[in-house]
Amino acid sequence: MIWLVAFLSCIGLICTETPFNHNVHNQRVIGGHDAKPNTWRWQASLQYDSYNDGLFYHICGGSIVDGFYILTAAHCILSMDASLYRVVVGEYNLYEYDGSEQFIHVETIVVHPGWTGDLGKGNDIALLKLANPVYDNGYVAIANLPSPDQMLLHGFTCYITGWGLMDYGGSVPAILQVSPIAVVEHSVCSQPNWWGSIALSSMVCAGGDGVISGCQGDSGGPLSCFTDGAWRVHGVVSYGPSGRCNQVSKPTVFTRVSSFQDWIYSVSLLLPL
Repeated sequence: MIWLVAFLSCIGLICTETPFNHNVHNQRVIGGHDAKPNTWRWQASLQYDSYNDGLFYHICGGSIVDGFYILTAAHCILSMDASLYRVVVGEYNLYEYDGSEQFIHVETIVVHPGWTGDLGKGNDIALLKLANPVYDNGYVAIANLPSPDQMLLHGFTCYITGWGLMDYGGSVPAILQVSPIAVVEHSVCSQPNWWGSIALSSMVCAGGDGVISGCQGDSGGPLSCFTDGAWRVHGVVSYGPSGRCNQVSKPTVFTRVSSFQDWIYSVSLLLPL
């Protein structure tokens, strides 16, 4: 996410995103590398106009799950005023106009009713209804979702993408980053020397090798896994350790999309187009 002047919030060992002015420095996936253009086409950038002056800053990632809907994390919602947000799809370099981007304002924000603001209690998921639909310009795609309640096997390789912090206090190019990341099954992630009781079965853990992780700026973005013959968004970046993000036995934690299929579909069906 983009930093503002001061931290917005930090809960125990888990820090939520802290926007920064893009003229200071950029952030990305730790241990990642530049993604190939036009590959992770369901990736979105959620941007926020903090001063209501028409200047938008990247704060979180997201996934296109419908022509009108973007899936992101609930903790990325800094205000329920939809006019302060826009979504950019087809994005690659945040600070250059590539000609592939679509800039779309947000019309409605729907946060999961179970979200309490405590990352350790889960339900860190939200949907953004767009004012205008995403159109197929060859640089975007609607994400496939997993089967309801589908679980990933321990060690299964997925991919994390985003414009999040590369290293604690580091600065890097604004190109979308990608990295393979190994799933850590719940029975391991919930052990006391890992995340313990705050790793819920409605979450997916991945990483924890001290090398690869998500970090500030990646929140809300997808955990993409090739399952059942297609790329599917299995997770939404939720939390990690405060300070240095790539800590051993403290993997990146994602909201498990397969736990929220009914809610996702109910929102898209209930809201009028």
